Amino acid sequence: MELFDTATVLARVLTTGVVMSIEKSDRELPGLERLLTKQTGRARAVLVNSRTAAIHAALAGQGIGHGDTVAVPEPDAATGRFLNWLGVNWLGVSSVEDRGTAAYDHVALDSANADQLGELTRAATAPALVVDLTGLGFGPAAAVLTDDDKVWARAERLKIFGAYDLRTMWTQEEASTSLVPGVQFNYRLSPLVAACARMALTQAARPAAPTGARS
Repeated sequence: MELFDTATVLARVLTTGVVMSIEKSDRELPGLERLLTKQTGRARAVLVNSRTAAIHAALAGQGIGHGDTVAVPEPDAATGRFLNWLGVNWLGVSSVEDRGTAAYDHVALDSANADQLGELTRAATAPALVVDLTGLGFGPAAAVLTDDDKVWARAERLKIFGAYDLRTMWTQEEASTSLVPGVQFNYRLSPLVAACARMALTQAARPAAPTGARS
């Protein structure tokens, strides 16, 4: 993304005054959610501040936690250590046939493949889809995509201290016993990072401008 575009996005977000919180008035996070659901064909999106947070949300959304055993797609060493920290027993799967048993599918985006999100996730069949946005270059960021409303609701509450948004974080008025995680985390994504990631994905999806003189 060009520096001018980055400056424009940052100025727009800073002007709103909603910089580090998930608030009802924020438009950047919903904007990125809409873009990701459109490109992946999934109904719901949960934005979080790291790849491991997205993996945690994908598992917690399905009620998978300490002591459970789960199949995961080709985990690297860091993912394996994180799953061990969660107390989740895991089995790595790599073949196309076995991937159908995994709890989540995983895609990592960067500047080279940011325009291929739909293609990269077309064959995803797991209940949750983890999309790592960190490679776009604006800081740790990731998303969980799903068609399951309960997976979405559980993941949403995991990321903000068991609540739905900042208001209900204090009142817990929207909390449900079946949805609130036993251990609550702060996995919120900054609107600044969300705005930049959305701009990068939008620009990547545009056809390249023609160059050179016509023959």
